[in-house]
Amino acid sequence: MKSRSSTGIDDFFSKKISELPMREIRVFLPSEPVFKVAQQMASEKYSCVFIGDSTRGLSGFVTDITLRDRVLAQNISLSTPVGEVMDQRIVSIDPGAFVYEALLLMFQTKTRYLIVKDSDGKLGLISRNKILTESSKSPFLFIQSVKQAIHREELKRKWAKVPRIVYKLVQRGVKAEIVNQIISTVADTVIVRVIENVVKEKGPPPAKFVFFTMGSEGRMEQTLKTDQDNAIIYEDKANEQRELVRSYFLGFAGEVSRRLDFIGFDYCTGGFMAQNPKWTHSLSHWKANYQRWFLESSPETVMQYGLFFDCRPLYGDFQLLSDLKAFMGEQLKHPLERFFYNMAQNALQFNPQLTWFNNIKTFKVDDMAVFDIKRAMSPMVEAIRIYALSQGIFETNTGRRLKFLLEEAVIDSKTYSEWYNAYYYLMALRLETQAARIVKEGKEPRNYIQVNDLTKVQQVTIKEIFKVISDVQLRIKIEFTKSF
Repeated sequence: MKSRSSTGIDDFFSKKISELPMREIRVFLPSEPVFKVAQQMASEKYSCVFIGDSTRGLSGFVTDITLRDRVLAQNISLSTPVGEVMDQRIVSIDPGAFVYEALLLMFQTKTRYLIVKDSDGKLGLISRNKILTESSKSPFLFIQSVKQAIHREELKRKWAKVPRIVYKLVQRGVKAEIVNQIISTVADTVIVRVIENVVKEKGPPPAKFVFFTMGSEGRMEQTLKTDQDNAIIYEDKANEQRELVRSYFLGFAGEVSRRLDFIGFDYCTGGFMAQNPKWTHSLSHWKANYQRWFLESSPETVMQYGLFFDCRPLYGDFQLLSDLKAFMGEQLKHPLERFFYNMAQNALQFNPQLTWFNNIKTFKVDDMAVFDIKRAMSPMVEAIRIYALSQGIFETNTGRRLKFLLEEAVIDSKTYSEWYNAYYYLMALRLETQAARIVKEGKEPRNYIQVNDLTKVQQVTIKEIFKVISDVQLRIKIEFTKSF
């Protein structure tokens, strides 16, 4: 009988970048002609080289694909300085990061190469193909296959395979935080492929735009019960073009949403989708919305404001979302007192799910006593977001927000460990329950946990976690509402 580690999966999730062989970085001056760089790449068997004055002054990179798409396909002179055709989106990672983190970063940034840089400035290069070779039995080869899928029918079949992959990962004890990121990365890949197909069919957009995702997907905390939470920002255009541009993007968003629904991403019941005219606007309009929400600072507007702090760009000109976040950041430097008060009230509206007799509060669904695990986790998501925003931290993922709060000494190491373990214990249970319901029962996933199905140890653990959540809420209440 094979041991668990013989599958390679467990080893893969514990391996660090520093354990992999890396290539030395090859650097060329920006003035070097394209043909000379290509000759050296062919001679030295490099598929990626960097452009700059030195390894400490890199300004871009060139790959074999760059030469194909930006030189040959554009019929550009081979004597052109390589600095004019290089790609400037250099992505780096620390050698202490896990291999799976490197792959997730590659898929998220759509790059095939990462610079590995340590604190001393020593550099190395690692490729996606090299890492995928190391992970031949991991779910990342599946993500690569999703990237290669073209038609929505094929994407639908790929998405239908995700629950079984999640079920296997959870059964092997892979951390819930990692599983969340894998699901989210697959979802990102599907959404981007859908957008690419719609853009190809509708023709070039009439303005720069960014399609971004919100909610659990925006936090990289996607589970198997998925719906669409997204929006669009497009660049401001002259008055005579505004209606044309807006019409295009609303039609575009509607088609994207229809295809995602076909694949398995349900429509958002709250209407937080780009196809809703409320969530597709020009950058100036979005800024006006945020300013109004911020100044009104009612419970309703703060809830909308908070939702958009859990957002990530997926496709288009990411700078548009960065500009909006910078605008939001300036507002947060001088917040109205009631702003954080109202955000705290949102975190306090979910009552602790314990009875006076220290039992888990339940309600009936299909004659079964259950509790809503998503609702139980919400106070932690809300509370940790409040702390992050109060410190000017714009990270979206709950786990990484906690790490930043620890680094900034907003919370101590004991509190960090308590909150982190509580949150991800519930997340693991949520993922396991959803995956089992799909794989073993052939039913739609949901966020209800049947109490009688839990072991005594699980029930005791959950009760203790609910006490932790009550403590989190009390801390929020004291610090942000000034009440006891």
